[in-house]
Amino acid sequence: MGKDFIKLLNEIRACRICLDAPLRKKLAHEPRPVLQVSQKAKIAICGQAPGTKVHLSGQPFTDRSGDRLREWMGIGEDVFYDASKLAIIPMGFCYPGQNDKGADLPPRVECKATWHDALFAELPQLELIILVGKYAQAYHLKGHPQFHEYSKFPLYKLVESYRIFLESPVLPRYLPLPHPSWRNNNWVNKNDWFREDYLPLLQAKISKLL
Repeated sequence: MGKDFIKLLNEIRACRICLDAPLRKKLAHEPRPVLQVSQKAKIAICGQAPGTKVHLSGQPFTDRSGDRLREWMGIGEDVFYDASKLAIIPMGFCYPGQNDKGADLPPRVECKATWHDALFAELPQLELIILVGKYAQAYHLKGHPQFHEYSKFPLYKLVESYRIFLESPVLPRYLPLPHPSWRNNNWVNKNDWFREDYLPLLQAKISKLL
């Protein structure tokens, strides 16, 4: 790893902007940035932000959503937590807290504004970026010619149109994915194509790059 990349990672892991100089309401707890990244991995998972369990563990996807995501990807924890094989870069590095109804707040805007452009500029080796949820999809697909059209529809419409983004001649290629929360069981169970076509394709792409 280059010195600039190591310096950038150290700065991200020590970041306190949301508490000390927030762009909006300050973070209600001590920051704990969570990410997994190297300049060797060809695959990246880009999601929303850590939840409560990840905030406590300090490791990405240490919850039921992580179990399901690994099942969808067809890999075990040994591969999933190997930074040389898989990068995990959420749109918000710290747990954002909850609203009055107990739901997780959106990813903090400070991460994208401060870190993401610089971080992804240091990762030219990425060939496949798996986009979990609307915040990651909006950031990574904003320059794609078809994204503006599909961004007007619900997230699932974007997922259904995955081949448009996967067949791009330019690397990295992207695969939009719904959140692996069990709240999405109804949608998954109603869409046979997701289980029968999408997930085998996702697993094949991952296996090839590993």
